Amino acid sequence: MRSHPVPAFIRQEWFLGVTLVTCLLFHLQGKFLFSYLSNPFCLGFVFICLFTVILGAALSVVRHADHLAARLGEPYGTLILTLSVTSIEIISLSAVMMHGKNTPTLARDTLFSVVMIILNGMVGLSLFIGAWKHKEQQYNLQGANTYLGVIIPLAVLSLILPNYTVTTPGPTLSFLQGTFMIIMSVSLYGAFLVIQTSRHRGYFTFGNEDKAEVHTVSVSSKSSIAPHAFLLALYMLPVVFLAEELAHPVKYIIETLNAPVALGGMIMALLVATPEAIGAVRAARANQLQRSVNIFLGSVLSTIGLTVPAMLIIGYIDGRNIILGLQHTDIVMLLLTLAVSVVTFASGRTNVLQGIVHLILFAAYLLLVFEG
Repeated sequence: MRSHPVPAFIRQEWFLGVTLVTCLLFHLQGKFLFSYLSNPFCLGFVFICLFTVILGAALSVVRHADHLAARLGEPYGTLILTLSVTSIEIISLSAVMMHGKNTPTLARDTLFSVVMIILNGMVGLSLFIGAWKHKEQQYNLQGANTYLGVIIPLAVLSLILPNYTVTTPGPTLSFLQGTFMIIMSVSLYGAFLVIQTSRHRGYFTFGNEDKAEVHTVSVSSKSSIAPHAFLLALYMLPVVFLAEELAHPVKYIIETLNAPVALGGMIMALLVATPEAIGAVRAARANQLQRSVNIFLGSVLSTIGLTVPAMLIIGYIDGRNIILGLQHTDIVMLLLTLAVSVVTFASGRTNVLQGIVHLILFAAYLLLVFEG
């Protein structure tokens, strides 16, 4: 006897109800709750509630992206995952930027934090756990080089070059420079997608992992692509509202409690990087390092290639000043991370030591956030 499908759906998607209830709560009582942020208990409740629900919604997006990945195979699977999470980041940043006028460095701080969290924290943890269990792991060297060949110029042009332009004061870009940055970033990312999905798709697979994954998908499971795509989009919608609400406690923590300004960017980065980090670590532990490489390098590439143009466009439309150039120790950490990443992904094999090096760099980043 067949069971009714509704209970199974409720068991699987119960967090959607939690997300909607949270949206309703802050829509009706948000102003009341924000008026008591000076109370540590209220501040903690509001921040933890919003952060947890947004993170849970992002994890649900990743869960449905993983279902689509299993049906479509590589590299389309990780492409859907990275584009979904990058969309969450752009939506969240846009919502927070539109909330307040005093956030000119939010996009920069978030981009830098995403790069540090992924290329050091996520990469380090994935390589360490994977190598600890399997001693040595392999991946497609051509794919990693293709990723880094686009990531490095985008990162330097977006986060370092603005410090040395003289047309406008400070670490900013003129309208013409910003327009070039938008066209260049989108064009490079578009060219990369052509390489990844058609001309050189084999660069982003390794061995028989992709074939084995595709053959395990039955004809009936392929028909369930539409529901997962719909639920993926549905979970992303509340993020827009909740991210804007999260701006209130974050702004209070930074401006009133004198927390580091970069903390706001790190919080936003944690929201978007954590779901992908879980997927990358799981893949490495299952000895599918190629999928991990596709996840963390693809995430960095899509973050820089798509978020920078989006933030510049929003800044021009809304008349906001967008500061992109990194300062002081952040420049050193970015260049060091890119250099170490080139060395790490230069042989097609990884080991425990490489994971430890990236984790140490991540620890240095965390220290410099509070003691820069």
